Amino acid sequence: MLGMNEQVRRTVRERMKQQGITQTELGELVGMAQPNVQRLLAGRVGAVPESWQKVLDVLGLELIAVPRKEG
Repeated sequence: MLGMNEQVRRTVRERMKQQGITQTELGELVGMAQPNVQRLLAGRVGAVPESWQKVLDVLGLELIAVPRKEG
């Protein structure tokens, strides 16, 4: 089972691929250097809520809480 941070990273990477956005382009859109985007996506830096919110906003994603499926 994936942790929440890994789920967010995977979803962001998938959306970037769908939209054809590179790490450099995403960095420019959210005001982050490409190496910092790479670290964020790789999980090498803590999930800073403001940074993630900018990334989610640019990609048209929102973080929502839903009940877990039992079983």
